Amino acid sequence: MQAFIAFMEKHFLPIASKVGNQRHLVAIRDAFAATMPLMILGAFATLINNLPIPGYQDLMNRIFSEKIKGGAYIWTTLGGNLWNGTFAVLAVLIAFMVAYNLAKSYGTAAAAAGVTSLGSFFVVGGAAGMDSTGLFIALLVAIISTEMFRKLYANPKLVIKMPDSVPPAVATSFAALLPSMITMTVLGLVTTFFQAAHVENLVTSFYQAVQQPFMGMANTYPTALLLAFITPFLWFFGLHGANMIDPFMQTINAPAIAANAAALKAGKAIPYIVNKPLFDSFVNQGGTGLTIGLIIAIFLFARKNKAYTSIAGLSFAPGLFNINEPLTFGLPIVLNPILLIPYVLTPMIAISVAYFATASGFMPACTVMAPWVTPPIIGGIISTASWQGGVIAALNLVLSVVIYAPFVVMATAVQNKKDEAAAAQRA
Repeated sequence: MQAFIAFMEKHFLPIASKVGNQRHLVAIRDAFAATMPLMILGAFATLINNLPIPGYQDLMNRIFSEKIKGGAYIWTTLGGNLWNGTFAVLAVLIAFMVAYNLAKSYGTAAAAAGVTSLGSFFVVGGAAGMDSTGLFIALLVAIISTEMFRKLYANPKLVIKMPDSVPPAVATSFAALLPSMITMTVLGLVTTFFQAAHVENLVTSFYQAVQQPFMGMANTYPTALLLAFITPFLWFFGLHGANMIDPFMQTINAPAIAANAAALKAGKAIPYIVNKPLFDSFVNQGGTGLTIGLIIAIFLFARKNKAYTSIAGLSFAPGLFNINEPLTFGLPIVLNPILLIPYVLTPMIAISVAYFATASGFMPACTVMAPWVTPPIIGGIISTASWQGGVIAALNLVLSVVIYAPFVVMATAVQNKKDEAAAAQRA
């Protein structure tokens, strides 16, 4: 085990660290983090209109019987309005935020780069995919337009300088004028070439040819198992696994949860099992590695291990809200060879249980973005809008305690031997 850890530290850790700090991935991660409150709101809005409770909609229709033009009941318009401001414009928000974050990392005009990216997104046909349909194109446009913009902006011949008496906001706008115009014109020409080749709309064509098949491929059990493995594996070496794979998770999650919410709204079958709520509510209870189970196992089986019980006691309250850094670094879990196996194995078993519970029809697919700090079990109920979600979350919690228990006992035995040896030396 020690040889394996040494090998990984030498060969894997430097590469993983570079990936985790790669500016484009960080920009994507931070952009999705900024839009997360809207995604949560949009999912809850859809759920309010479509609660899977027998008789719910009939009851609401009788209570609020007034209709609007088009035949929809007026009580449902709130959810629709919130949808229009959240999921319906997700790609637009991402086009701006990714460019803004990326330009900011370069130390260039972030707001101007964001506006340029937003305009460029519509130049390439973004009006046909302002929701999650245009998400991949929004990401590509944001990165390409920002890279073009910053290089043009760095050329002094293309920057219009204004007198010092001009307000800074106006001066910045004029400085970005030519770089923005050139960037958008180039992307407009590219779009024109595609249209000349009879590609009617880049966004919809890309969605049909690439994004939709990719989402289907990512909606498989092997993909879910791989994602469940990667995050704790990276955390074991002290790397923030959740942050590192979040850009990849979000490209799968955002369209999937939007499609699930749309299907729920339309009364159709939920198409995507694998999404972020599935991981947040069933795999990451207590934090990465389902460590709330580790804390309970320590309370039950490691009472004589004062070091473990002290850290577990301090980590219990944060763990209830899925914050496990105190446990990860205090116990520690990082580079702890005894805990490596359960720390990686537990999420893989948890995702297996949740996946097949959904695929078998016992539990509804996740349609709500429960906040990631939602306590264990409650998150399962909210994300699936069902009691079955609570049962599966509770089952995963029990399984995590069972998996961690023998390794906690082992760690306690090792610690006791160390304590006895230290006491013998002092004597």
